[in-house]
Amino acid sequence: MKKGYLALVLFNLAYIIGFSIYYLSIKNYEFMIYIGVLVALFVLVFAIQRRVKFSYTILWMLSIWGLLHMMGGGVRWPGDEVLYRWVPIELYNAGDTLGEFVILKFDQVLHWYVYFIMSFVLVHLLKGKVKIRPLYFYTLVALASMGLSVINELVEFAAAVGVQDTGVGGYYNTSLDLVFNTLGAVTGAIASYLRKGR
Repeated sequence: MKKGYLALVLFNLAYIIGFSIYYLSIKNYEFMIYIGVLVALFVLVFAIQRRVKFSYTILWMLSIWGLLHMMGGGVRWPGDEVLYRWVPIELYNAGDTLGEFVILKFDQVLHWYVYFIMSFVLVHLLKGKVKIRPLYFYTLVALASMGLSVINELVEFAAAVGVQDTGVGGYYNTSLDLVFNTLGAVTGAIASYLRKGR
């Protein structure tokens, strides 16, 4: 195994094992579901890497997302809130009773980030295989990334249904997640176009 891949594997194993132990110790079964999904995703990436040859940039971006996702549900921030509820910059606050309609939360930034990355992943997988005009190609990439983001929301829904007292949130949270998923998908497609062209 190349040193670059070994570093990636060790990095991912370190935080997955560490957070698995932590979440089991505090009986946070919601995040154990997410760890299961994360492990499945990384096994899939590892299994197809020889064929698809993702760049180190993409692999590290995915790995950092995994770490930030694990930190989001367990690391406490000022006010004893989990990192996912942290509001680094308050751009808007509707003052709803649940405190969900607030922009900009760490959770929203991470939703943007993961589908920004996903657009790069899709460009890598589809480039050369889907031969259409650049405008159509990158529109397809953005739409596909948005479509994949729905799976994320379904996993969150499954966690909310299957585990009591999750931190998933309600209608505003899900809707804002979809907004930031979409922004990430679109900006990722644009950034990929500007970076590589077609």
